[in-house]
Amino acid sequence: MEHFFQKGTNSDAPTLLILHGTGGTEKDLLPIAEMIDSTASVLGVRGTVSENGMARFFRRLREGVFDEEDLIERTKELHEFLDEAASQYGFDRKRIVAIGYSNGANIAGSLLFHYTASLQGAILFHPMVPRRNITLPNLSGVPVFIGAGENDPLCLPQETIDLESLLTEAHADVTVHWDQLGHQLSQKEVNEAKIWYNTIIKK
Repeated sequence: MEHFFQKGTNSDAPTLLILHGTGGTEKDLLPIAEMIDSTASVLGVRGTVSENGMARFFRRLREGVFDEEDLIERTKELHEFLDEAASQYGFDRKRIVAIGYSNGANIAGSLLFHYTASLQGAILFHPMVPRRNITLPNLSGVPVFIGAGENDPLCLPQETIDLESLLTEAHADVTVHWDQLGHQLSQKEVNEAKIWYNTIIKK
């Protein structure tokens, strides 16, 4: 997978896995990662699917409707890549915190939905529910931050409510921050994610 790795200065910090939105690149969220923890190592991954020339992490049938078969396959691909990257770059595989936006948040959410302990935690900006009517793994001890927009036209508030419910039922520790904006990533929610990270992850 096309990616980059930036080694941090704090060996006790987790590795931040950054996952871009549709049409992004592996470095899109690097400024966000550095705002949240400038001392942590960063692993940036580019989606392997092209939609009209725009990079994505998995295919969709139409706006808001995921190709579930492809989602499962791409989630497995990313999960296995994290194993390989940890070995290649020498970071702790058990200490990866994902930071995903939109499509990137959805693939991060899918890791949580399909694999036990694939992520230590996750910051999901404007995610949707990856899959419905499946049994999630036990996510006890896994903290999740969700940034959501009350006026988001692409990720409706009910998606956030449903995702919070499903993750909580799987025993994840979920924190939701609501903003009045739409689908764009706001400075306020990044600041709230940083506070959450410092309180929950770096405690």
